[in-house]
Amino acid sequence: MEELLGLIDWAIVAPLLALQLILMVVALFDCVRSDNVREPKWVWYLVIIFVNIIGPIVYFVFGKVKD
Repeated sequence: MEELLGLIDWAIVAPLLALQLILMVVALFDCVRSDNVREPKWVWYLVIIFVNIIGPIVYFVFGKVKD
């Protein structure tokens, strides 16, 4: 296992993981607080959590109802 982890280029992977975590937390926080969401909130929770990086972006683009 340590050999496998040693093969990963952390200079590339670490920023992507940080970006994914920040997007997921911000999108989940926004979805919980927002009353104007297009589909049921549980659908957006699943999309945000299980669709890496793209899920939170899709929520911000298509999930929110514009006033």
